[in-house]
Amino acid sequence: MTELDRDNTHPGYWPSAWPVECGGNRRQKASPDRLDAATGTASVTSVRNNRWNVMVVERDSGQWYLGGTMAHFSGPSPFGWVQRIDPTSLEPLVSSPELPCGDHVWCGAILAHANGSIMSVNGSYLHRLDPDDLSITVERRLPADRSHNGLLALSDGTLVTKDLRLEGQGGTTISRLDPESLQPIGEPLVLPEGSMGRIAADLTTAGEIIYVPGTEHLWRLVVEGDRLAVDDWRPRYRAAGSDRGLAWDACISDDVCWIMDCGDIESVRRIHTTEPNGRFDEPPGNRLSWRLPAPWSGAQRLVRVSLDDPNDATEIEPFGAPGGGIIAPPAHVPEQQMAIAWDSVNGGLAGIDTSGTTLEVAWQLDVRPSMQPVVFPASGELAINDFTDSGTDDVVIVDITSGELLDRVDTGSRIGNGMFLTADGDRGLFYCSTLTVAHITWH
Repeated sequence: MTELDRDNTHPGYWPSAWPVECGGNRRQKASPDRLDAATGTASVTSVRNNRWNVMVVERDSGQWYLGGTMAHFSGPSPFGWVQRIDPTSLEPLVSSPELPCGDHVWCGAILAHANGSIMSVNGSYLHRLDPDDLSITVERRLPADRSHNGLLALSDGTLVTKDLRLEGQGGTTISRLDPESLQPIGEPLVLPEGSMGRIAADLTTAGEIIYVPGTEHLWRLVVEGDRLAVDDWRPRYRAAGSDRGLAWDACISDDVCWIMDCGDIESVRRIHTTEPNGRFDEPPGNRLSWRLPAPWSGAQRLVRVSLDDPNDATEIEPFGAPGGGIIAPPAHVPEQQMAIAWDSVNGGLAGIDTSGTTLEVAWQLDVRPSMQPVVFPASGELAINDFTDSGTDDVVIVDITSGELLDRVDTGSRIGNGMFLTADGDRGLFYCSTLTVAHITWH
């Protein structure tokens, strides 16, 4: 593994171990620290704040920011928000004003930028916030009037985000913006396909590259000065009209792009086929549940594509159950030569041996994950959620190599969602879901 294989440095971000979702632009979701849950006792602080909690990021050591939106699918206008929170009590120390979102309801993103600001994308708006009082220093309406999914800083500090479009909704708009003024840099790039999953990026010896999961292909964009250029690496992972769904985010690891398909489940389709996105005349209720049957017959897949050869692709159906579905992307852990995949709709978590030319299931667990995990390669542990039949959303700690269940913790949440876990750097995790945020530590 070369020095560029791990998200262990963060040019473009404030010097922090976790300044952005997934811990870095490659979306490897890996903490450099150890968890060692089996040798400690878990302690949980859980707060029901009645907000859609999306993610926690760190700026200075011990300085934690929680970002999210309001799940106002009907009724009052939605808005984005950011809080600086006390990591012990989870109570807000400082709160931003209500952040305009173009009336779209979807999980945006926050990050701690190298210029010191906290950046927030929510709906069709991008905000630059003062890190001390979270006042708005710059507000920018984005070129595409749709929900935006994910926000990354490139090595030069410029920001990249994209709108979310499903199959048949036209091409996705990729916007690159100046981190001071939030003014667009060059013309936005419109891909030939829509894109649902969040972007990933990779700083390589050849330059900076952005990965975008389309509705049929994986797309690679090359940063050329003020221009984003579409590269000729364009593997097809899904045929038009396929009996499978779209891919969520990519994970870039070990010279490979990893994705899981079957992501545009019924609730996602309903949110993004309304205008504004996620707004309904009447409360949608269980129509937005991710537990509804998938709108296709295909089983859940994990796909591995070489970054050097778009024709070098391998796939596996770890569970084989028809109508598979997810609301979060896979993880790959090169230290253990293992990929992590799951099926949220049917249930099931699997470790996939990636050491050979084929992908092989190494272990399976009867749990139902739905969210962005965290891996701890140094201690060989995976942290992910399990939405149980009794209606609790637990965090489970699993041995990456063997699949042994090491610990289970009740987060206090009764809603499982596809949001983010964050490693706190001190044998702990922040947990985000709709209505509830939690902090779990092992000591």
